[in-house]
Amino acid sequence: MTTVVASRAFRSFARAPWLGVCVRNNSTATAKLKPKPGAKTETRVASKELQDRIAAIPIENYRNFSIVAHVDHGKSTLSDRLLELTGVITPGENKQVLDKLDVERERGITVKAQTCTMLYKYKGQDYLLHLVDTPGHVDFRAEVSRSYASCGGALLVVDASQGIQAQTVANFYLAYSLGLKLVPVINKIDLDHANIPRAKEQIEETFELDAEEAVCISAKTGQNVEQVLPAVIENIPSPKVHIDSPLRCLLVDSWFDSYVGVVLLVYVVDGSVKKGQKIISAHTKLKYEVKDVGIMYPDRLTTPAGLRAGQVGYIVPGMKDSTDAHIGDTFMHMDQIVEPLPGFEEQKPMVFVGAFPADGVDFKSLDESLRQLCLNDRSVTLQKETSSALGQGWRLGFLGTLHASVFRERLEKEYGANIIITAPTVPFKVLWKDGTETIVSNPDNFPDSGALSQKVASLQEPYVEALISVPEEYVGTVIKLCEDNRGEQVNIQYLSNRQALLKYLLPMSQLVDDFFGKLKGLTKGYGSLDYEDAGYLPSAIVKMELVVNGRSVDALAQVLHRSQVEIKGRDWVKRFKEYLSKSQLFEIVIQAKTGNKIIARETIKAKRKDVLAKLHASDISRRQKLLKKQKEGKKVMRSIGNVQIPQEAYQSFLAKPS
Repeated sequence: MTTVVASRAFRSFARAPWLGVCVRNNSTATAKLKPKPGAKTETRVASKELQDRIAAIPIENYRNFSIVAHVDHGKSTLSDRLLELTGVITPGENKQVLDKLDVERERGITVKAQTCTMLYKYKGQDYLLHLVDTPGHVDFRAEVSRSYASCGGALLVVDASQGIQAQTVANFYLAYSLGLKLVPVINKIDLDHANIPRAKEQIEETFELDAEEAVCISAKTGQNVEQVLPAVIENIPSPKVHIDSPLRCLLVDSWFDSYVGVVLLVYVVDGSVKKGQKIISAHTKLKYEVKDVGIMYPDRLTTPAGLRAGQVGYIVPGMKDSTDAHIGDTFMHMDQIVEPLPGFEEQKPMVFVGAFPADGVDFKSLDESLRQLCLNDRSVTLQKETSSALGQGWRLGFLGTLHASVFRERLEKEYGANIIITAPTVPFKVLWKDGTETIVSNPDNFPDSGALSQKVASLQEPYVEALISVPEEYVGTVIKLCEDNRGEQVNIQYLSNRQALLKYLLPMSQLVDDFFGKLKGLTKGYGSLDYEDAGYLPSAIVKMELVVNGRSVDALAQVLHRSQVEIKGRDWVKRFKEYLSKSQLFEIVIQAKTGNKIIARETIKAKRKDVLAKLHASDISRRQKLLKKQKEGKKVMRSIGNVQIPQEAYQSFLAKPS
């Protein structure tokens, strides 16, 4: 069995606004996705027939499960087939129903763990199923770990052609460590190069699961998909809840609706909740009256009977301030105060960027957009900061570079924002000689050269334990890539499908420098990556600044390893020179430096004005006098002149990777 440490990350990460509308079609609801986010979400009421069916189902017939897998192994397609099978949507009309964000559909990845309630008849009995379609990319592991709180089991999907990948392993150990019952599903058996026996062998060797229990399907064609839900019912236990106890519901997610305010996605652990009841938050002690309650089917569907223990659904509490929704909070009845449920451990961000409004952007409206989107993505940290170069802005913290990229894309597309994003940095730890320590997430706050020599005992940077899955022929290439990025080898294991699993200790700063893109390029797209936090380790790190005519540009400062300073410094000054105006009447000197040491330099020559243009037959002394006067004037301009760096220069420089 592969030795991999289970993920310790329980991250809070909240959902985007729901983009769909449900319309009734007899006793079932059909999803119609809206063309653009932010439009009004019309909430439909469940038909009486549907309400009666749900009310008649005993808790023993509830099944809460999620779908976890590596990126692009067919989670969203399988979700579509299950929704069609249970009558939630009409076959053939929808694709990627639970991928509700534009960015998910465009990139072909799942970003948000979306939920849906389904009804299924098995052996003459109705079953209430709650499905969570989780992301596969490592940056969104928070969605996976948080969704497990409401689940009793999971479908572990393995691609029949690719076999087990890095994130398949990581997702397995995360689910296994939380005691979930895992049902293996081998997908894409319709492909010509599918190897089902090899996939079963891997499941037994790597996960120690019974390969005979694996369901072999093709989610794309629908082959054998009807065998999945019976496997869920037979193998995954019903939720352990108490219907007769006082209400306790766990806040799993939240999003903002401009018409009804904050919507809460909750898992009812004990008791029940209905419209009109008064509830209280265990965390904030604030009281609310339930305005609406229902299930996701796949969008908001009001259930007048409310929600009871074992169900996952939504509550509209009339909450106006989005910051009052704390993921992991417990809600209970005002007149029945009980012990809160254990919440989620907040995951600390590992990648930080500066965000500043572009020219002509209203700061207040952009601040409001950022805060609303942060409600839908609670693993993002947000605090205001000011740059002398770019003005007032924010310091944003993310779980990874893809997380940051998706957040920016959502901000631009869903809210129409136009912002300047600085280069990503990671937090560093400063151990002082007086025994205290400081976490530095902004390069501006990094100790100067005087403090480093007199007050600092040690500098540390964050490391991750990376698990890389590649075909055997690329092992040598990947080892070189890891060594070039200051990696330390921990373990190598060869699997039965000519795949290798490499475990490396890597600096987080190298990981955010497009390590995954380099890995994909060197392995022709076959490499996969997963990682988890490995803590802080001592490192020779320094702060590098970009200086223009003796003035530091704070927005472009970066903390990096000493071994990278020379190469990075030369590249920076050469690139930044391209974006500065050549029309200045005095010389511009661009330098990269660490402390008092200049690493690299580029010079933009002054624009020369022909002061001799009006002279024709004058003597040489007259010419020399004019040239001397021009030279002295340029000296004065160089000493008192300010270099005006346009925002377009920052945008172009930061947009183009080094």
